[in-house]
Amino acid sequence: MTSFAISFLVGGGMRAFRPQTVLHRLPLRACGGVRHLGATTVAPEDAAAVTTSDEDSSIYAREAEALKKLKSPFLVTMRDRGFLHQCTGISELDDKLMETTQSAYLGFDATADSLHVGSLLQIMILRHLQKSGHKPVVLVGGGTSKVGDPTGKDESRVMLTEEVIQSNINGISKVFAKFLKIGDENPTDAILVNNDDWLSELKYLEFLREYGTHFTINRMLSFESVKQRLTREAPFSFLEFNYMILQAYDFLELYRKHNTILQLGGSDQWGNMVSGTELGRRVAGAQLFALTAPLITTSDGKKMGKTAQGAVWLNAERLSEFEYWQFWRNTDDADVIRFLKLFTELPLERIQELEKLEGSDINQAKVILADEATSLLHGRECLDAIHQTIANMFAGSGTGATESLPRVFVAKGSFEEGDGVSIVKLFVDLGLAETKSAARRLIRGGGARIGDDRKIEDEHAFLKLEDFGDSNEVVLRAGKKRAGVVEIGESS
Repeated sequence: MTSFAISFLVGGGMRAFRPQTVLHRLPLRACGGVRHLGATTVAPEDAAAVTTSDEDSSIYAREAEALKKLKSPFLVTMRDRGFLHQCTGISELDDKLMETTQSAYLGFDATADSLHVGSLLQIMILRHLQKSGHKPVVLVGGGTSKVGDPTGKDESRVMLTEEVIQSNINGISKVFAKFLKIGDENPTDAILVNNDDWLSELKYLEFLREYGTHFTINRMLSFESVKQRLTREAPFSFLEFNYMILQAYDFLELYRKHNTILQLGGSDQWGNMVSGTELGRRVAGAQLFALTAPLITTSDGKKMGKTAQGAVWLNAERLSEFEYWQFWRNTDDADVIRFLKLFTELPLERIQELEKLEGSDINQAKVILADEATSLLHGRECLDAIHQTIANMFAGSGTGATESLPRVFVAKGSFEEGDGVSIVKLFVDLGLAETKSAARRLIRGGGARIGDDRKIEDEHAFLKLEDFGDSNEVVLRAGKKRAGVVEIGESS
């Protein structure tokens, strides 16, 4: 996910600076509750160490008793399906969610024209929030994407133009409409907001005077994400350092505009999110909350959402329905039950039944995971074609449904010139190999085929017009489970 940094717009001119009364920087207990502090309230002495770390232990260990007493459908769902990691004042938040419809937000960078499966956990949280009777606010970082989130990065992001950012916003917004009901007819309808609407209007000196006094460099430097960045060789710019202040300001602005009381995010954003709750309390006297989900890794410790072929994109233009289904079907045995809870809406009772499967029977649960996850994103109607494609591949049929397979178009003239089109290049273009070197290794290992029966022996081989026979397409295979289509078309 997703927190943001942004450059300030300087304006307003130099004005006389008057000393202001500054609230004492009271620490907060991370999972024990954000307390609405009055003039005589004192926070626990040991709380500072909790809020300044981005590596707090799970709430399931810290707040076991409070979790047992949860009543609100949203938090119960978060608890039972494994979405919780940290939360400020979870008992108080539970009470708020039981009172009336509440507004909660989650932010997404516009650094690419599609989100990938690493963002899916956060989207599922918003979906559960809406189904529990509350209002999701989806914040797209039109303003903050002009700089980029430095969290977990070895170096500064590439600066994006406003045109590219807007194009990316258009791309990522498609996904939200598939998981959320967006509109303004009902209190629970989701809305999309762009923080460029307010961040680009800020005047630098006025902003510093009004909000800069509520943040200390000492505490900002104590955040683990900042410490890690400072130890790396690439410089950590002042522009990026301001990011946590702007993220906190986003929360305050959304509280003012939409009465948003809850920020959702990944556990790597914890320190910045708590800063937002504190800013809201100091400036507006608001009781705000932060709730994080764990950063998802696979059972072998790898980051969720990456494969040998690259990122698992959510937009069909970047990754076909079939490839998306295959990603979930290839889940490790040790991850399948956890992923069913997080990435599908299958009832927990049904998941408990699937948890009893052993040995090769676990593959049944993997197919259900792939079907349910793919249905949420692409619609259940795409499953028939995917299942038919799988059946054809395992039956050894060279014909049948190929609509779900990744596909590249190559102009007929490309086959008529020279020796044809490089097999290695086609494997890379189809996503069957991440690099040309990987494609060559696949061929040397005997895992590359044309159709079902013709093994590719030569890593320097070319696909030729005669390989198509009477058809305008040919299937290339990488192993038993992955395939793609080369089709003669108007463009390459």
